[in-house]
Amino acid sequence: MPGLFVRSRLVPVGSMKFIDEAEIEVRAGDGGNGCISFRREKYIPMGGPDGGDGGDGGSVLLEGDGSINTLIDFRHQRKFIADRGENGRGNNCRGKSGQNLIVKVPVGTIVHEVETGELLGDLVREGQRLVVARGGFHGLGNTRFKSSTNRAPRQSKPGTPGEKRLLRLELKLLADVGLLGMPNAGKSTLITVVSSARPKVADYPFTTLHPSLGVVEFPSHRSFVMADVPGLIKGAAQGAGLGIQFLRHLSRTRLLLHLVDMGPLGHPVDDVRTIFEELRAFSSKLAARERWLVLNKIDLLPPEERNVRVRAVVEELDWQGPVYPISALNRVGTGELVYAVMNYLEQHPLVDTAPAGTAPAD
Repeated sequence: MPGLFVRSRLVPVGSMKFIDEAEIEVRAGDGGNGCISFRREKYIPMGGPDGGDGGDGGSVLLEGDGSINTLIDFRHQRKFIADRGENGRGNNCRGKSGQNLIVKVPVGTIVHEVETGELLGDLVREGQRLVVARGGFHGLGNTRFKSSTNRAPRQSKPGTPGEKRLLRLELKLLADVGLLGMPNAGKSTLITVVSSARPKVADYPFTTLHPSLGVVEFPSHRSFVMADVPGLIKGAAQGAGLGIQFLRHLSRTRLLLHLVDMGPLGHPVDDVRTIFEELRAFSSKLAARERWLVLNKIDLLPPEERNVRVRAVVEELDWQGPVYPISALNRVGTGELVYAVMNYLEQHPLVDTAPAGTAPAD
């Protein structure tokens, strides 16, 4: 692939597992209490009230961080508590406000409240912040209550408690292109060839256990992100296999590449129909997304049979979209495929569909 540069973004390393769901408890700081105090100085017998207000409690914010690829850190730390506000003091001194607590999460994290199921926000950009627990309001000192009829008030107001929430974090990978197919269709091999991502690849049937991302780069700062997720099997929509729990990662993609095993022992037509039924059972919206047919492993067919087999598969499926016969292992046709993908993505720019309630980067 002349002129093609590659780099990787998400590669599970060693024994580290890809974690895409976590529950955490967040608690904002309480507001500081107001102070009851009176000015007492020599030669000023009736100084009056000088109790200061308390400080506001710190809030808890989640921030999207592109350097984090998984929610695995939240398996070890599940509670996040912000600072409370200090109490007010005499001489009209206001208490110090609590410091906000900023929790870093991967870009692509969706935040739900566990008790109500409410969607609080979707962090889809680097540096985007979301307030998930607001700090308590400061209490009022007795200076606030003085008046012409109450010159020596002995009352104050305590600070309000900070919000406390149990949150469910769900990570959806931010990828432009998603790889779809049965186990051993060659998805991991393809992402290995066109990017520097290194998922496990072998010459025996097995399925990817963790999703991974590869960034395919071209000259002039052109690039796109490709996602490889575990393969689907029949009955996935009812919980069989691993793939269905990772299909959420394809929901943000703009293009699906449907890889099919064209080897002598493969069943390409049945595989395509099976995958499409599982995809439709999972999400009709995802099933309606742009999908290209990628016929992989054509190197296993005799040269004189390749075109005949490709035409037969396309006709039997009555496929109307683009078709790309390739051999990912031997890098045959992969260059044409990724260039076509890049051109398609440039002609169909991403539309920001982040739900209401998320804040732009501070």
